[in-house]
Amino acid sequence: MRKYICVIILLSFALNSFAQKPYADSVFNQYIKSIQLSSTAKEASFPIIVLQSGEQLQLAFDDLRGSVRNYYYTFEHCDSKWLPTNVAVAEYLQGFREDKIIDYVYSTNTIQKYTHYEVKFPNQNMSFKISGNYSLKVYEDSNKEKPLFTRKLYVLNNKVSVSGDVLTSSNPSYRQTNQKINYQVNYGSLNVQNPNRDIKVLLMQNMRPETAMWNVTPTSIRGTQLIYNDVSINDFAGRNEFRRFDLRTLRVNTERVGRIYRDTANTVMLLGDPLRNETRYSFQFDNNGNYFILNTDGFEPRRDGDYAHVYFSLATNKSDKDGAAYVVGRFNDYKIDALSKMEYEPVKGRFFTSQFIKQGVYDYEYVWVDARTGVRSDIPIEGTHFETENDYQLLVYYRPINGRWDELVGYKLLNTAKK
Repeated sequence: MRKYICVIILLSFALNSFAQKPYADSVFNQYIKSIQLSSTAKEASFPIIVLQSGEQLQLAFDDLRGSVRNYYYTFEHCDSKWLPTNVAVAEYLQGFREDKIIDYVYSTNTIQKYTHYEVKFPNQNMSFKISGNYSLKVYEDSNKEKPLFTRKLYVLNNKVSVSGDVLTSSNPSYRQTNQKINYQVNYGSLNVQNPNRDIKVLLMQNMRPETAMWNVTPTSIRGTQLIYNDVSINDFAGRNEFRRFDLRTLRVNTERVGRIYRDTANTVMLLGDPLRNETRYSFQFDNNGNYFILNTDGFEPRRDGDYAHVYFSLATNKSDKDGAAYVVGRFNDYKIDALSKMEYEPVKGRFFTSQFIKQGVYDYEYVWVDARTGVRSDIPIEGTHFETENDYQLLVYYRPINGRWDELVGYKLLNTAKK
């Protein structure tokens, strides 16, 4: 009996080891930089389009190796948790299964040489047949097993209506720090037999996956209207406005830029950053974590925007024995890894690091990972306030009892400052 139990345990471990991990925005090649995926109608927007509407997304990225390579892209249909579905490619893609990226330009008048690539889709070669989550994969020489990077995108088939409000927290302890989302989903003529099973809603703050909250059970139901307003759900830390710096020019110091060195490479020293975990809120304009490729020194940022080693410096009342600090933003997919980790300088009592990034305007913030608990949070460094201006993305998924995939049937963008 013990022998059989051991075999079962080993098989279970092996199956879990090979289990598919959810797709995420990831980069697997160090030479690929400045990846942007957004609607052609608005730069840096949430990557969502309406099914068969004529709307398009645009992918852009740079290859720092500078030569022209054979890059291809394809899409994989995923469920609401970003795991691959069992849907055949022919069921979710119209046209080819993969396409070559043929739109590229060489950099001009830059110290860092690179090749800039772009592609828009859906296009005449590839389009989507069904709604849902899609993972975009870009790879070289048709080798799908070794992607250069992956990106999430959303295809919407509007079948429900969504409305909502951003309020202060219902919990008196969090009214100065949190923001609460109350919303309603009206599914109309959609065939919903069991709302607790057929419909689920994902909420995100500023397009950040780590902030995501799932709602499966509505608080109440009125006819075809599902109401989500329980006091215990959708209570988000308001956080703080993002820090930002302006690198549109490398000729003079601009916002938050302390010094610029230009030689065989561009080096930019940002002004030192203090802690912001105060109870009092202070407004400053930001782009909710986004970044924009811009260059006032040239004429076309996609080809004449240069790269620079940008140095960040953070003063704290903590040391590397207490934990680790990371610099994050949409420019690095909010990744907590070796590339975003900051080193500690005990003499000055500061954390510092550098990021190799393209000219533009960037939002960023600092995340602290506690050495004792392992908990990651931006609040110990940045603070949190209910007044902070934030975007909230609400995504409604529908899967009937005999459905084979999660349909994306509703989307709503809420903003704390726009009612």
